[in-house]
Amino acid sequence: MADLTVSVVSADAEVWSGAARQVVARTQVGQIGLLAGHQPVLGILAEGEVRITTTDGSVITAKAEDGFLSMQNDVVTIVAGTAELV
Repeated sequence: MADLTVSVVSADAEVWSGAARQVVARTQVGQIGLLAGHQPVLGILAEGEVRITTTDGSVITAKAEDGFLSMQNDVVTIVAGTAELV
């Protein structure tokens, strides 16, 4: 299975970055799950959790709000006004 390259950043710092198998986030139109090979997407974040399943199977959880997520060519970028690991 191919991997994603994921970056979660807040307005003032990088919160987490690395390789992952899956990203699940809340957008204003509902929850979205992203896997390698997903079509390009751009969404506005809703307040809530971003769950990242890393390549070794562990789960990283961040609280994020006021931002957006994008995915193109297996690169996921989450930019939030505020974000922190929980």
